[in-house]
Amino acid sequence: MAEESKRLTLAEVAEHNDKKSSWIVIHEKVYDVTKFAEEHPGGEEVLFEQAGKDATEAFEDVGHSTDARDLMKNFFVGELTEEDKKNAKKVKERMFATDKSLNESNEGGNWSSWILPVGFAVAVTVLYRYYLSYQAQAQ
Repeated sequence: MAEESKRLTLAEVAEHNDKKSSWIVIHEKVYDVTKFAEEHPGGEEVLFEQAGKDATEAFEDVGHSTDARDLMKNFFVGELTEEDKKNAKKVKERMFATDKSLNESNEGGNWSSWILPVGFAVAVTVLYRYYLSYQAQAQ
């Protein structure tokens, strides 16, 4: 029977946020990347910036290889507690809802974002033509 992994809180992970002890959370699992930092292909600073935090988004944004994902198993410490997993999901849902509402508000605003410049261009064109016709009459 598989041994149950150690349960850790986000507060416990947050205590490991420096070069002496760097823990990160990726997909609700906790990894001690302290010893790996020097070997990290992206540089150690990338890991230290995420130390003590949920680094899932940063990890996925980079698009790590299958080899990198397999290597992570060597640094596994434990999993987040069920409570912190739920809280993390709520935060992600709120972030997604905020992103979605921002996108929806931008969709409605896209057509209006070009009205002012087009209106300005039309006004300048009309004034320029008026100026040219005034100059032609003056001669």
